[in-house]
Amino acid sequence: MSKVFTITKGLENMGALRTGGQGSVYKGRRMGPIISAVKLLPTPIHTEDNDDKNFRTFQNEVNKLKKVNEQPNPNVVKILASGLTESGSFPYIEMEFIEGPDLEDLLKPPHDPVFTIKEVLKLADHLANALSHCHMVGVKHGDIKSNNVKYNIHSGNYVLLDFGLAIMSDEQRRTSIRHAGAIEFMAPEQNTGAMYMATDIYSYGIILYELLAGQVPFPLHDSGETARNAVMIAHMESPVPDVLALRKNNVPAGWPEQKRDLEMRVPQWLLQLISTCLEKDPEKRYPSGMALQEALFDGSLSTEQPAVTIDQLPDKAEANHKQPASGNHPDSDKMYISKPLFFALMCIFALSLITCAYLLLNQNHPLAPVKTIVADTTKKNPDTPKQVVIHDYRAKEKATDSATQQTINDVINDERQKAESQKKADSTSTPQDTSTVKQPDNNQ
Repeated sequence: MSKVFTITKGLENMGALRTGGQGSVYKGRRMGPIISAVKLLPTPIHTEDNDDKNFRTFQNEVNKLKKVNEQPNPNVVKILASGLTESGSFPYIEMEFIEGPDLEDLLKPPHDPVFTIKEVLKLADHLANALSHCHMVGVKHGDIKSNNVKYNIHSGNYVLLDFGLAIMSDEQRRTSIRHAGAIEFMAPEQNTGAMYMATDIYSYGIILYELLAGQVPFPLHDSGETARNAVMIAHMESPVPDVLALRKNNVPAGWPEQKRDLEMRVPQWLLQLISTCLEKDPEKRYPSGMALQEALFDGSLSTEQPAVTIDQLPDKAEANHKQPASGNHPDSDKMYISKPLFFALMCIFALSLITCAYLLLNQNHPLAPVKTIVADTTKKNPDTPKQVVIHDYRAKEKATDSATQQTINDVINDERQKAESQKKADSTSTPQDTSTVKQPDNNQ
């Protein structure tokens, strides 16, 4: 590729990366393998003198940009150098070269036309961090659009590029935007050349809208003046189309049905954040990147469920939604219980099973051996105890019955012996009595 001009000494011009009405971006290389991106502004500055208003404005804005890199940020491109080209005297800004696609490329085939909710939230966080970092040092970007946000394939971060519009004067901005700016991303106040921190917030909202819907709210169909004016007026006057309706139409048909259903559940707080960013009046938006980042953080901690509308639902669920149903739930013949109640019932059921198993086990196996002291009635002295070990409750009952029977027999025998002794005594002292002595009945 032929080199049209020399950028500056020690910085090789390796050809244009992108050209436009707001300037051109060239690939540059310094000594060694260091590659950079060089932004050239379209308005030349012929004298490097503070008496030149354009040069003074350029220097003031460049000094602001240098503050951006006083503390490095992974989501903001590094500014390496700035100056005037040797040929043409065009102001330039040299930035680090980010290897990877920009958002505009990531929304084109073979990529999906919309981002997943997870990836949208990742980009929202990275870009809000970049704006907060810039606004904190007083730098307004002014040209946030899809091809000014790149995905760094080495770090996995989204990086904000191209601060070219930030160093233009109000008149240069007004002319540049009207004739060549990315009007689809411009806030209403930029039509007059005004630029606030809230202006960057509006463009931020357009980017999130585009990633969810698959298109910007007010597309530019051709580059003619009439089409551009129509988009500008739409930004100032027309309501923003429903992002969920557009997302439903642009969700890839190749996604599984479960993924399609899941990706329609956009968090309500995120929809509200985008709506606030896209307010026509700058005073109704988040005033700065710091406020935006705080709102994003608060929203990410929200426990609110996404609002499900007919536009969000797939066709099958939409049909079920339209069917009349009795009761408070579409399936009125089913009973629904809360998770805590379900777990409580399960615990009660488990305890019941354990109790039944324990009782069944004790029924099949005898009780533990029990040691019991039983009086030994075989001896004459009934006061002397004898220890008998009963091994189970059946043996204990049997032993008790035997001891009772033995006691009865012992009593009968004692009575018999006493009767015989008395008979012998009577026979020795008195004449024999012919009367019959009744014998004890052993069967009593």
